[in-house]
Amino acid sequence: MKRLIYFSLGLLITFFVNAESLPDFTTLVEKLSPAVVNISTTTKAKAVHGNDMNGNMDPNDPMYQFFKRFGIPMMPGMPGMPGMPGIPGHGEVPESHSMGSGFIISPDGYVLTNTHVVQGADEVLVTLNDKREFKAKVVGTDAKSDVAVLKIKGNNLPTVKLGNSDNEKVGEWVIAIGSPFGFESTVTKGIISAKGRSLPDETLVPFIQTDVPINPGNSGGPLINMNGEVIGINSQIYSKTGGFMGLSFAIPINVAQQVSVQLRSTGHVSRGWLGVVIQEVTKELADSFGLKEAKGALVSNVQKGSPAQLGGLKVSDIILKFNGKAIVADADLPRAVSEAKAGSIANITVWRQGQLVDLQLKLGEMPANTAVSENEQNNNNLETPKHTTVNKLGLSISNLTQQQKNQNGITHGVVVTEVSGLSADIGMQPGDIILSINNIAVKNSNEFNDVLSKMGNKKVVALLIKRGDTSQFVTIKLGE
Repeated sequence: MKRLIYFSLGLLITFFVNAESLPDFTTLVEKLSPAVVNISTTTKAKAVHGNDMNGNMDPNDPMYQFFKRFGIPMMPGMPGMPGMPGIPGHGEVPESHSMGSGFIISPDGYVLTNTHVVQGADEVLVTLNDKREFKAKVVGTDAKSDVAVLKIKGNNLPTVKLGNSDNEKVGEWVIAIGSPFGFESTVTKGIISAKGRSLPDETLVPFIQTDVPINPGNSGGPLINMNGEVIGINSQIYSKTGGFMGLSFAIPINVAQQVSVQLRSTGHVSRGWLGVVIQEVTKELADSFGLKEAKGALVSNVQKGSPAQLGGLKVSDIILKFNGKAIVADADLPRAVSEAKAGSIANITVWRQGQLVDLQLKLGEMPANTAVSENEQNNNNLETPKHTTVNKLGLSISNLTQQQKNQNGITHGVVVTEVSGLSADIGMQPGDIILSINNIAVKNSNEFNDVLSKMGNKKVVALLIKRGDTSQFVTIKLGE
């Protein structure tokens, strides 16, 4: 009995000690809630334009993208949908409303939120915690960072204190204040789960990952540390259901501040631009390039006429430093370049042919569409390739015809005709063009096999593959 009493007493003591060590968020909430706002938007009803004679919606119509994204069938004659066949443009998109969050960063009424909260809205209404309402002007939006700046007319408005997101550590407590599902001034808490996260098609923002419950309506609201400082803008969640599943992502406030300054001064954001396609440096690639550590950004393509080409960057260069900042992961490079000013001189350190090489080049300005221009490809009716050979990688390769070189915009390489064994295991396909092997450019199949035969004891082969309009390094392990 005594042992049972002692054991129970120990549990109670442990409970009270742990309870006392938990943070108290009441002071933070009382201090910051007045500066956190609810944002409601209205998009007015619009007539549907651009339908063809069969009642099909124009792909350039914004509603087309909406229906396509969510897989909703576009049937002629439905309310608010394109008109019946033979009646182009008939129908109307109904008025729509949405909600989000934001926070005031200056006493005269500048507000930070997400671009996707206000994008395309005809009216934006900002409601404070004390129920005051203001019509807001959209000062500027930036789709690449998903940061937007609003302006409301007011004086001596409550504001938040902005922190330094670079100083935050994984495991620290954080809270979010926002309007999930329209429930204003809702507070949720959690910890920082990771920093510097890259999301699909979101390479410019090193997201802060948290386990703070975030739901629709929280977008644009502040992520707050225990010092009462805003360190991020809650922007995205990972979810299969549309609700919170433990993975939330916030835009670091340092990134948001840089965007905000430009939007307030010019209404748009200017970013530096190199004009390269890069990929991750795996352990196998690092070994094949003679690099001791798997780090940096491997250049797999250089756009013609780009700052990178004019400045001397080459395919197979591994970028290790940009303006003195170490490039550890490939995602570090686009972020570092975008933070630099267009027209400025950048200092770059690359690993090239087993040596460190320092380069200086003048950055361009990132275009609205940063994709490398695509050339139409048609591989039908080509000249019959000759000199087919088979090698130990499981590849049958042929020399490129001049027609193939012209169509692909290249001067050298060999084309894959059949794939088996090790090459099939990594996903190579007939039609792939091999531009180099172990960083040595090859002009024909004889050169390719000659390089392959002289590899010695190397266990990894690195190939630069061109498939369609993209180029990428791949590795093939030859075994122990």
